[in-house]
Order: sequence, then structure tokens, then C-alpha cells
Amino acid sequence: MNYQSFITSVLQEASEIANEKFGKVTSSIKENSNSVVTEADFAVGKHIINRIKNIYPQYNIIDEETGAVNNGSAFTWVIDPIDGTSNFANNVPTYGIMLGLLHKEKPIAGGAALPFFKDICTAEKGMGTFYNNEKISVSTEKKLLNTLVAYGIDSHQENPKNTYEEIKHLSEIILAIRNLRTSNCVFDILLTAKGSYGGVLNRTSKIWDNVAQQIIIEESGGLYTDFFGKPMDYSNSLTSLSKNYTYCAASPILHKQLQDIIHSK
Repeated sequence: MNYQSFITSVLQEASEIANEKFGKVTSSIKENSNSVVTEADFAVGKHIINRIKNIYPQYNIIDEETGAVNNGSAFTWVIDPIDGTSNFANNVPTYGIMLGLLHKEKPIAGGAALPFFKDICTAEKGMGTFYNNEKISVSTEKKLLNTLVAYGIDSHQENPKNTYEEIKHLSEIILAIRNLRTSNCVFDILLTAKGSYGGVLNRTSKIWDNVAQQIIIEESGGLYTDFFGKPMDYSNSLTSLSKNYTYCAASPILHKQLQDIIHSK
């Protein structure tokens, strides 16, 4: 089944909502979290959920802000209404909207929008990844040292040791690349999918941060694993919304070089 036209139209509509609210909303901090939420998260999420219910009423839904709807389907739409809400809330334009589709536990379609830039990227299993309707692919660079790599990192004030340990890994990665970049959102994934960045890593995320990203990277020729190179595990997704996910995304050659660094330490 071709989902790309549906994903494209939904992301276009959602982008209009986000752009209308950009620079005009206030944020609140989520309980026991360093994340924030705005009225745009709820408005965009509501619109996407309504569109899904209209076209795919039998499918399950996971939305970052409103939770899970279990319809007993093998298919689950996964929504991140505003990815990079901290950016959005502070008038930083590097934020996105993501919509991914799982069949059982595997991503089979997905897309992401960068509303401020009016960019939309879609991917579907076996059909490639398209950025504003042009097919894209990950970097062909063979040496990690010649690339820009993005790394999203959150503070762990509840357990500072985690942050100190993570910085040790990050310092080794920085020494092995040309320069570090970070928006800590899907902006970095899209630049990796189109070959501008060599890779992107993150050790603090949730399922809605990953499903659309994974199919985008894989269909652009890259590898998308957890931080330590293991396959992503979306089992029991409807009842495990608090589960933390890590990821490492890059071309196969650069992914191996990143994994060599990670495992050497």
C-alpha cells in the first residue's frame, strides 16, 4: 500500500498549523522532565490524529502528548507533533513534525516536515526516501574524519553521572570527526539522510522520536540501530511509552566507524 501521499498531505497541513503558532506560544515544563510542551504540540497532534481516524480508523495510534489508542491492529501510526519543542518554544526554527507507521514491530513508512523551511521528507519500505519530491541518499564519504556528525544530548540532572559518562563517549566521537553539529531533533536526521551529515546519534529519546526517522534513514541507504549497534526494538510499543530509546544512524561505512569508537571505550 502506498502511504506517501497521505503522509505528505498530513505533514503539509500540520506544518501550516505549526507555522501559524511559531513565535506566538508559551511553553510549560513537563513533570519530572527537561522537556517542554506547547499548545502547538496539542493542536498539531489533534489534527494528525483526526486525519488518521478518518482514513485509517482501524489502525492503532501513538501520540507523544495524548498517549496510545489500541484498536487491536497490526498497524500503528506513531506521531511526534513537534519534535524539538524546546527549539520551537524559543523561536529556534530547527524543529520538525514526524509521522511514522509500524507494521507489527517494523517501520514501513514515515515522513518528517521542517515547517519553517517548508521541507517535507517521506519514505516507504522498498521505495526510497524523497526530500521535497527528490530522491536522496546518505553520504558516500568513506572517512568519518571528513564528516560533520550530529549528536543530540539532554542533561540528566536527576543523575549527573549519566551525563558525565555520555560526554566521555561524545569526546571520542568529536576527536574522530571534522566537526560536531546538533539541533537535537529530526533536522539532524534529514541532513544525515541527504548526505550533508555523516551520521547522527542520541541516547535519550522515545518511540515517537524514532519510527519515522528509522525508515527515512534506511530507505536512503543508511543503517539505523540503537547507540551500541543493536537492532531497534519496538515490541509492546502501545504499553511501553516511557521506554527510553537510543540511536545511531549513518551510512553503513560510517556507522561501522562510529560503532568501533563506541565499543573501543
